[in-house]
Amino acid sequence: MSLLSVENLSLRIGKTPVLHDVDLTIAPGQIVAITGESGSGKSMTALAIMGLLPDRAQPLGRVMLDGIDILQTPEPALCKMRGNTVGMVFQEPMSALNPVMTIGAQVAETVLVHEKVSRAAAQARAAAMLTRVGLKVGPDRYPHELSGGQRQRVVIAMAIVLRPKLLIADEPTTALDVTTQARILDLLRDLVREFDMGLLLITHDLAVVADVADRIAVMQKGRVVEAGETAHLLAHMQHPYTRALFTASTHQVALPAHRDQPVLLKGENILRDYPTARQGLLGAPGSFRALDDVSFHINHGERVGLVGESGCGKSTLTRAILGLDPIQGGSITLEGQPVFTGKHPNRAVRRKMQVVFQDPYSSFNPRHRVDRLITEPFHLLDTPPTGKKRDAAIAKALHDVGLSPADAQKYIHEFSGGQRQRIAIARALIVEPELIVFDEAVSALDVSVRAQVLDLIADLCRARPLAYLFISHDLSVVRTITDRVMVMQAGKIVEQGATEQVFTAPQHPYTQSLIAAAPTLPELSHAIDPL
Repeated sequence: MSLLSVENLSLRIGKTPVLHDVDLTIAPGQIVAITGESGSGKSMTALAIMGLLPDRAQPLGRVMLDGIDILQTPEPALCKMRGNTVGMVFQEPMSALNPVMTIGAQVAETVLVHEKVSRAAAQARAAAMLTRVGLKVGPDRYPHELSGGQRQRVVIAMAIVLRPKLLIADEPTTALDVTTQARILDLLRDLVREFDMGLLLITHDLAVVADVADRIAVMQKGRVVEAGETAHLLAHMQHPYTRALFTASTHQVALPAHRDQPVLLKGENILRDYPTARQGLLGAPGSFRALDDVSFHINHGERVGLVGESGCGKSTLTRAILGLDPIQGGSITLEGQPVFTGKHPNRAVRRKMQVVFQDPYSSFNPRHRVDRLITEPFHLLDTPPTGKKRDAAIAKALHDVGLSPADAQKYIHEFSGGQRQRIAIARALIVEPELIVFDEAVSALDVSVRAQVLDLIADLCRARPLAYLFISHDLSVVRTITDRVMVMQAGKIVEQGATEQVFTAPQHPYTQSLIAAAPTLPELSHAIDPL
């Protein structure tokens, strides 16, 4: 008997059809993955299984969980099932946790809500479960004191503390670096075996699916277009959409050749310390070294990658390069001019650098139209263009990223995720910078949209002598979009060199561990049968 059986599930929200005849089964001890692009219906299927559909939702079909039809079960009974029978791990652990409660109290709360036990007993179970999921900090810590991987372990502990029969993990590794991702996936596999529970894994990363799932269901526009055993499906893809996902996941960018050019950006012996809490009432404050004797360079027109685990110093180095965070030692220069004049950023240098952030939606003011949003860097110029010259600059920037000049009068909510990232790139390009910093600029995008944005970056490199620093935890992306790569660990650059050389013959043990932890798909030429 299946633990979960979804039969002919269809769903409308108002007059909009969302799901169409979805069929899905999960047995105890089995890992089933749902994959597909944003809007394909993955998360809505998970919400139907949890009984958390919107008020205007009109479901049809059956969702049988442990012999109970979720769609016919009243809310009080569903409340008892959530946590006991089914648990859920959400994509963003920081937003899923209460910032003013300790992690131990939050896990214990799950026990207290469902079982009549003392607070001390609930706290003891919470502490034991936090230890079981591999968390090496005490239950008295708060979420902001933990790394992304540690917070994800806390969310997993909350979801499984009552030993549910089914666990739903919605994009549990999207924002994590490769080594942390590998540890979280190993943890989920171990928990499935130990508790004999079913796991429904929702992800757009086919490499993760290939690595952990027993079965795959591929969704497109609310339908399961292809499903089967993982190895068989990847070796014998039948549906064009599955093939397209696979092709996008292994997409290789054709970067134009880079010629030797003079040094553009140079960092020498950079030091950055942060104060830490005092040890006792009268104790002196401590110090944490975030950047430890960092030296690097980026040439004109060169594309350089920066990789490393969360907390290694990538963001601190980025802020220092952009003049947003002062350094205590060493120097950073752009074309020979210091990024800092004293403790303040050098405005003449700062206008030559721009940044593209990870989440394009949160980096824009939703109340402003696109024309105002992408002209924000004009404040760096002594004489910003006005009138027709301003309109021409806006039209050119939008055209360069594949958008229409008419898009200038729209609001940011009117665009898809990929289009928003194109607008973010247009904002960076509008002042013709010498250097662009791409800070996890494609990590939140679907694989097909990611491939389009990467191709756009390559096209921009052909059209102009663009140099950039590409920061990412996705090693496959860094490998295809950079000429040279730097690897950071604990505030130091432990290895740097030509991208292919570093990836094919890494010298430092840390680089070797990063590459080994990255999930990979089978070779494309062996994965698709001819029709």
